[in-house]
Amino acid sequence: MRALITNDDGIGSAGLAALARAALEHGWTTVVAAPARESSGTSAGLTAAEDERRVAVERRELAGLPDVPAYAVAAHPAFIALVAAQGAFGGAPDVVLSGVNRGANVGRAVLHSGTVGAALTASLNGARSLAVSLDVGLEPQVEHWATAVAVAAGLFDRLAALPAGTTLNLNVPNRPAVGPPRRASLAEFGMVRSRVKEADDGSITLTSVVVEGELPPGSDAAVLAEGHPTLTPLRSVTEDPDLDV
Repeated sequence: MRALITNDDGIGSAGLAALARAALEHGWTTVVAAPARESSGTSAGLTAAEDERRVAVERRELAGLPDVPAYAVAAHPAFIALVAAQGAFGGAPDVVLSGVNRGANVGRAVLHSGTVGAALTASLNGARSLAVSLDVGLEPQVEHWATAVAVAAGLFDRLAALPAGTTLNLNVPNRPAVGPPRRASLAEFGMVRSRVKEADDGSITLTSVVVEGELPPGSDAAVLAEGHPTLTPLRSVTEDPDLDV
C-alpha cells in the first residue's frame, strides 16, 4: 500500500510526523505532503499560493524520518490530496492519512475541518482515507500523540480492506492510554463552537467556547467526552434521491 500523510496544522506538526512514522512501521510506502503553514478550518478548499500558475513545493526532512520523502506545499490540505491523486508526489496513494490534528473534529462541524476536508477529497479521488484528531481541548498541558497514533495504527489493516473511496473520522481522547474506538454518529455540534466577538473597528473576531449542556447520547461528541475514541464513517458529497424538487 502507498500512503500519503497530510494535515492542516502544517509540515512542522508533531502529530504529522508521528502518523507518518506509524505508516512506515506498518510497512506502507510512505510520503508526506503538508501545508507549509497552518491551514486549519480550510475544509475542502483548493486555495494555493501561485506564482505564474506554479505552486511552491519545498523538500523537507522530518525528524527521525530521514528516508521518508516530505514536502511543504504552499496550499491547503485538500489541494494536496487532489494533486497527490494525480501523481504530484509519486504514484497515486492507496491510503491517505490526515492528521494527527491538534484538536477534536466532531459533529457536523467536521465540514469546516481542513483535516477532514483532505480525507474527503482523497476519497473522491479513489483513495481510502482516515482523518485522525487528538482531543487536546482549549488549553492542553501535554499532547499524547502516541495514544492517537496507536489507535489509528490499529485501524490500518481494516482501512486497507475497505472499498476505495471510504472515509473514516477518528477522534482520540488526550490521555496516556485508551480503549478501542467506538462507532459514533455525528453530533449536531461539536464540543467547541465558534462565537463572533464584536469589535469597535468594524472587524469580526471569532472566539472558541465550550458547548454547555447534555450532548446527544451515542454521538461522537458525547462518546469522546466520556473518554472513548470515536470512529465515524463519512459520506462525501452526493445527490439526494429522496428530495422532491
